Amino acid sequence: MIIKSALGKARPDLPLSFRAPDGNATSARSLLGPAAGCLRAPGAGLRFRAAPCGTSGWAGCSSEGRSVGTCCDFGVWHRRSAAQAGGETSEVCMTNCPTLIVMVGLPARGKTYISKKLTRYLNWIGVPTKEFNVGQYRRDLVKKYKSFEFFLPDNEEGLKIRKQCALAALNDVRQYLSEENGHVAVFDATNTTRERRETIYKFGEENGYKTFFVESVCVDPEVIAANIVQVKLGSPDYVDCSNDEATEDFMKRIECYKNSYETLDENLDKDLSYIKIMDVGRSYLVNRVMDHIQSRIVYYLMNIHVTPRSIYLCRHGESELNLKGRIGGDPGLSVRGKEFAKSLAQFINEQNIKDLKVWTSQMKRTIQTAEALGVPYEQWKVLNEIDAGVCEEMTYEEIQENYPLEFALRDQDKYRYRYPKGESYEDLVQRLEPVIMELERQENVLVICHQAVMRCLLAYFLDKPAEQLPYLKCPLHTVLKLTPVAYECRRGPVERRSLEDSTQPPIAAAPEAAALPPAPEHGAAAQALENSEGVAGRQAGRSSPPPSDIPNVIHLLWRKAVVVVNSWCQKVAVKRNPWRRSPVGFRLLYVKLCCFSGF
Repeated sequence: MIIKSALGKARPDLPLSFRAPDGNATSARSLLGPAAGCLRAPGAGLRFRAAPCGTSGWAGCSSEGRSVGTCCDFGVWHRRSAAQAGGETSEVCMTNCPTLIVMVGLPARGKTYISKKLTRYLNWIGVPTKEFNVGQYRRDLVKKYKSFEFFLPDNEEGLKIRKQCALAALNDVRQYLSEENGHVAVFDATNTTRERRETIYKFGEENGYKTFFVESVCVDPEVIAANIVQVKLGSPDYVDCSNDEATEDFMKRIECYKNSYETLDENLDKDLSYIKIMDVGRSYLVNRVMDHIQSRIVYYLMNIHVTPRSIYLCRHGESELNLKGRIGGDPGLSVRGKEFAKSLAQFINEQNIKDLKVWTSQMKRTIQTAEALGVPYEQWKVLNEIDAGVCEEMTYEEIQENYPLEFALRDQDKYRYRYPKGESYEDLVQRLEPVIMELERQENVLVICHQAVMRCLLAYFLDKPAEQLPYLKCPLHTVLKLTPVAYECRRGPVERRSLEDSTQPPIAAAPEAAALPPAPEHGAAAQALENSEGVAGRQAGRSSPPPSDIPNVIHLLWRKAVVVVNSWCQKVAVKRNPWRRSPVGFRLLYVKLCCFSGF
């Protein structure tokens, strides 16, 4: 047979072709042995990968990373349908395929709670994930909910509508995973029958997705009643009902599912990949975990709980390098920083928090802040501030003068920019994953950390995307209280423990408001350079590098033009050489434009 290109058509015109002795794909693979082989057609820009995935066929990959099966080099997955392939069934390599998570369980068992938390976690660690709630599809289609009778097994109209909503959700799942480059989709529905789960599993197989089931089983009546009160009574289905009416109707809705409910069985479902959660984490049953993503999902789900608690986040007190406008380093607290530590101790005592745990980094300024509390505390190395590499203990002006290229590049993508010999926010998120796991396991915790670290933690709990993470406001001398509730994490009122709030006489230097500058503008390189101690320069009376003498309107227009030119340069660079984002020449051009425009 002639090897096929990524478009699925025979390419006899390519300089390299491969034919098996008997002309079939099975023998062709046997010539290469059990391991996947990679053949390159010189001058064609295409690579062909023989992927022994358990069925016959060949998986091909183009230079752009779009593949018939899976392209491990680029981490991008694509699959042609049988119709697109001219009636042929295309091969799917199950190494790096998208994952379809299917929720299972009766109503009021915490399925949506698990779906939302899991989606938030996977997005935070950099795995594009989206939740598809079939109940919301039903509410969009049926504007007015009447009663539990809609869910009766013999209600043909209700069955038809529910099936229509499930199919619409699955179509959106297919579009997200196959066309929008999503990696994980969470299909949130009851899926209580083995027949329904088999249909979804076949859907995953046909589209080349790995399917992982998550079942929540709960027999504790108190937990079920609490879930109904906290979540279901606020549902759009019951906006015009009293609490008693809503509770009674919802209990009858649960009964509609009970008779047909078939739980995941160790014997009948032994070939499926799943985790079964009993009574909100009392015990677990895990079966056939297939890959890294499923392992992380299991690890995460075995750490979450629903116990009421609060998480307090704050930065250390003002440091000596804050006063000098220098970033990073390991300095001690300034006079104002020590006063804040005393004020923080007073605040914690006033709250009377039960079994509070205190965590700090291993840096002097957080340890000195915790020492003033007079309670035991734990030091975490992973809570240390972002490593600024060669820019440690430098001012903004020194960075701009000594590293103008780095100064400009950080403004392009602050989240992924990595300091020379240092870290990026993306690196920091990966470093902080153990902290998130422990925070999910614990109850009341006070974390005394640094600005970049606090931004990463806050982005997880408030479900903020990576683009917003580096610009979250985390001012000095401020305590944030986070309280996890049903489907989100509620951010409590901000406690600003300024020196004026403490029993100590205020220092006449800068008022607390001066320590709370506005969030940096996304396009401003000088402001975007603000990192772990970025507020420091303004606290000490320092400002960012002044703009040029060009009038403000012209200055803003010029900055927009620079962004457009730089974007065009990158596109040209990628077309000419896909292995490099931006050649040095284009980067230097961007730096010169930045310097000329005054930012």
